[in-house]
Amino acid sequence: ERRFLPLTVLGVVFALVAAACSGGDAGDTTVETVIVEVPGETVTSIVEVEVEVPAEGELVTLVARCRAKPPIEDGRCNNLLRGVVDANAALSAAGDSRRVEVKIIQDNPDAGDYVTEFELASAAGEAPDIIAAGHVNIGTWGASGIIADLTDMLGDFPEFDDVIDSLWSSTELNGRRYGVPQDAEARPLYFRKDLLAELGWAQEDIDSLPARLASGEFTWEDMFDTAEEAVNAGVVDPGFGWWPRPKNGPDFLYFYYAAGGEILDDSGALIYDQAAAQKVYEIVGDAVDRDIMVDTRLDGDWGSWHNGVALGSVLFWYAGSWQWAEWAELFVSDLGGEEYLFENVGFGPIPALAGGTNTPITLTQPFSYMVSSATENVDLALLVISKATTTELNTEYAVTSGKLAILDSQADYEPYTSARFQSEMAPILEFTTFQPNSPFFSSWSEAYYLGIEAVVSGELTPEEAVEVVVDILDNELGDDVIVR
Repeated sequence: ERRFLPLTVLGVVFALVAAACSGGDAGDTTVETVIVEVPGETVTSIVEVEVEVPAEGELVTLVARCRAKPPIEDGRCNNLLRGVVDANAALSAAGDSRRVEVKIIQDNPDAGDYVTEFELASAAGEAPDIIAAGHVNIGTWGASGIIADLTDMLGDFPEFDDVIDSLWSSTELNGRRYGVPQDAEARPLYFRKDLLAELGWAQEDIDSLPARLASGEFTWEDMFDTAEEAVNAGVVDPGFGWWPRPKNGPDFLYFYYAAGGEILDDSGALIYDQAAAQKVYEIVGDAVDRDIMVDTRLDGDWGSWHNGVALGSVLFWYAGSWQWAEWAELFVSDLGGEEYLFENVGFGPIPALAGGTNTPITLTQPFSYMVSSATENVDLALLVISKATTTELNTEYAVTSGKLAILDSQADYEPYTSARFQSEMAPILEFTTFQPNSPFFSSWSEAYYLGIEAVVSGELTPEEAVEVVVDILDNELGDDVIVR
């Protein structure tokens, strides 16, 4: 029998209508909690905000939907709630009689289910006004018209001028902007300092590894050689020398980039570079052949993956910056949390692939706030988003969640600069790349990853994997992909 526990995922901010005239006294604040049946543990997230509506004024209710890991990412939607006071103050100052309240729906479903939920809700005319999602969805949602083109309205909100300029490209489709960056992250190489020491590395070599990764001196090939040495020496078990993530996701695209692959041509068409893809398939096949990675590692099991990397069983692994906060909070808190991690775990950019571009790399997938095209109040949605896009709120969220700055002003904001993890992780963004905002990228990614999965499991050789993937892409995308 499946056991369902109540999860409080909806913080509701209700407004009071002043009785007689604008500027009248507000009454009591009402806060309602809606219980939604989902598997998991009880998490409560309520922010109380009092909203005063002038006589003859209008109270507009906006619904915001956020996918977030509790408790470390609660700020994703909670910051919208916290922006309500300033949003209504701005409306009052502008002589606008409208006032806004925000209801949030925030939980942590599977990414695919979350995307499907929004698409089905949009088709049914029940979409939330604001949705926080990975920027890669802009390709599909912008092309299908279910999110609003915000380009011509963004200039009305000075807060958006503070957003790091390079992040805006992640919100664009055909030169138009369909979102506002909500967070940023990096996807580095992590390594165990204690295991390298056990392998015989000198302390100065361990301490200098991040710099040698950034300079390209320590390459992907060097990492595999070191991982193989660790397996052969018994420092780690066979198959525990290097792990990628355990299922398909953005990370595998930087394998392709590192191998010299291009993803878009000048016209915006997707590209599948057979030579680059084959290089990727050879890399993962080599990892299995050398007992660096087990052939069942791509089993989708995040639980065993997190335990393996957080508790010291794996020498090298590719992961996200935000997972540092997860490990500290959820996996090693009894060992000392972040202090334990800094003592035993180091990080740097994904190493340069000497047989590819020979350049260090990473990838960031910024979450963005997007606005449903069905909302009647795009301006109010953007107003609330703008008031959540502040130095203070974004820094609090970044430090809690293991994310990085999205605002220029955070670069010299002491609470951000004094956060050791963010300060040491930030330089990795020098090497960052993005996924394309293409409506066809999901199909491309699934086919490309099928090749990785088939080679790791031993079902196909790298050459056979390329042939199979080309057939799939030809059948599914036709003229919407260029096979090179």
